[in-house]
Amino acid sequence: MTKLLNLNADLGESFGPWKMGSDGAMLGIVKSANVACGYHAGDPTVMLKTAALARDNGVSIGAHPGFPDLQGFGRRRMDIPLDELEAMMLYQIGALEACARAQGMRVTHVKPHGALSNIACAERKIADAIARAVKRLDPTLILLAPAASQLILAGREQGLPIVEEVFADRAYLDDGNLVPRSQPGAMVHGAEASLEHVMRMVEEQALISITGKRIPVNPQSICVHGDNAEAVATAKALREGLEKAGYTMATIPEIHAAAK
Repeated sequence: MTKLLNLNADLGESFGPWKMGSDGAMLGIVKSANVACGYHAGDPTVMLKTAALARDNGVSIGAHPGFPDLQGFGRRRMDIPLDELEAMMLYQIGALEACARAQGMRVTHVKPHGALSNIACAERKIADAIARAVKRLDPTLILLAPAASQLILAGREQGLPIVEEVFADRAYLDDGNLVPRSQPGAMVHGAEASLEHVMRMVEEQALISITGKRIPVNPQSICVHGDNAEAVATAKALREGLEKAGYTMATIPEIHAAAK
C-alpha cells in the first residue's frame, strides 16, 4: 500500500517592497502552499505571483487567513466578535480565490494563520466560527487543521473535509498545543532535528510533547514555516528523508481523496 504524505509551507508572505522567505525554492519542494491573504502578510500582486508559481510547480494552494495585523505578522491575539471574524475569513479566502482563478488555479484548502490558528486550536467558539465561515463559502474546501485540536472537532461537526497537520519546526505541549514562541524550546532548529521530529510523529502516529507524552493522531500533512531562515534546507531534508523511508509526497486534495 502506498504511503502518502503532504509537505506544505506558509508562503506568499511578502508585501509591497518587503520580502519574506524563498517562495520560488520552496515551491519546488513542497506539494501544497498556504498563501497569505493580505491581512497578516501578502498583497494582491504577491497572491497572483504565488498562485502562478504554484501552478507551474504542480503545487495545490490554500488560503491562509489571519488577524488584520501586519505589524505583528498575525502572531498577536485579537479579540474580535464572532460574526466579524467569520466575515474576515470570507473576505480573505475570497480574495485569494479571485487571484487563483486569474492564474488558472483554484483554492482547495483553508488553513488559519498564527495567533488565529493557535486560539482556534484551544477555544471551541473560535474554531466553530472559522468552520462555519469555510462551510458558508464552499463546503468542499478542505480544512487543514492542527492534529488533536478543537479546530478539527469544529470542522467535523460542520461536515467539512479534514486533513490533519503536524509541524516540523515546532514543539508541542502535553495538551497537544504548540509551545508558545515566547517560551524556550518552542522551535525545532535544523533540518536533521526536524526530520527526526517528523519521523517520530509519523511512525508512531502521535504528537510527542516536550515531556515525552504521546497523543494519538493521524499525521497527514507536514508544515514547514516559510519565514524560517532554515526553511528551504529543512523542507528539502524532509522530502528526501520521507521519500527514502517509503512515503510518496502528494497534494492536500490527493491526501484527502486517498483517505476516503
